[in-house]
Amino acid sequence: MEPDFARYDALIMDWDGTLVDSQPLNFRSLAAALAPHGVALDQLWYRARLGASGDDLLTQLGVSAPFDDILKHCGELIIRDIHSLVQFSTVVQWVKQGREMGLRCAVASGGGDEVVRAGLAATGLEPLFDAIVTRRDAVRGKPAPDLFLTAADRLGVTPDRCLVVEDADEGLAAARAAGMDAIDVRPLTTSSW
Repeated sequence: MEPDFARYDALIMDWDGTLVDSQPLNFRSLAAALAPHGVALDQLWYRARLGASGDDLLTQLGVSAPFDDILKHCGELIIRDIHSLVQFSTVVQWVKQGREMGLRCAVASGGGDEVVRAGLAATGLEPLFDAIVTRRDAVRGKPAPDLFLTAADRLGVTPDRCLVVEDADEGLAAARAAGMDAIDVRPLTTSSW
């Protein structure tokens, strides 16, 4: 299932669940951020919505507290334990191979900017990427194409020459909506939870 990098000029990677096994940390942090508001987060419910934005999750949970406060607290908890992130070696190797072949590389994540950048720094992956696009850089999150289109623009590559690597249905739909090819890495990645 290795990508045919010769067909592309850019590789755009999702962050959570694609480059790193971050979902256990994200779940623990969101559950802890919701607890003071009397909201219990069920792991199975959360796992079924892995591609959803934080705002969408909180809306679906019926949370009445300010979303920004909860998501900020969640981000702080993630950053506190960011050292626990584990890379998905096969996917990271793809980025390295793409770079060796001259592809421009970006991360396009619906995650918070501080969290994604802290994760890239903690894992040592930051130097592999020419651009980092997060939820603050786009009006709409996945499944809208905005994050991927912004990444392509920052890389100076047309969408049809970009390959997206994703682990969620919403992200795959966003890639299609952007006019980009995409690979679903779920068969290659095994989360620790």
